[in-house]
Amino acid sequence: MREKDGKNSENFSPSSFFSRPLFLSLTIGVPFCLYKILFGILFIRASLMYHQPFFIYPGIILIIWSGLDMIFNLARVGFDLIGQPDRIEFCSLAQIGRLLHSSTIFLALDTLITFTIICTALWSGWIANLNYIESILWSFATTLNLISLSLVSLWTEIRRLKA
Repeated sequence: MREKDGKNSENFSPSSFFSRPLFLSLTIGVPFCLYKILFGILFIRASLMYHQPFFIYPGIILIIWSGLDMIFNLARVGFDLIGQPDRIEFCSLAQIGRLLHSSTIFLALDTLITFTIICTALWSGWIANLNYIESILWSFATTLNLISLSLVSLWTEIRRLKA
């Protein structure tokens, strides 16, 4: 494993892996993008089902926004793999926050929005309108996100017991 200064790391630990952009992007960022893309698709589908043409606009905005965030996350993975410092944030909202010197607040806002999207899709019943492939993507995002959260929690507790 290479560190940001280009030296090989002799002290690899799961906690360092869990905080790397590679892990964070692939287990949080990409699943969050999938939720937004799929919810955008559901908005567009709802515009046709309920004859509400204005639902198309939030759907398109969500798809474009999540596509941009996917680029941010994949770029962070790429920078991490080649040992480059973080040049961008994980998502577009956090990037705006970086300009205002408060990227973590905007990242938390993005997380709140994504969790609201997940809850809305579930409680509205719209999730039932996902097709087979979309359902697999939603389940994949959920599994990846929850299992990674569980691994980090488990590792944190193991370290706490050893301390």
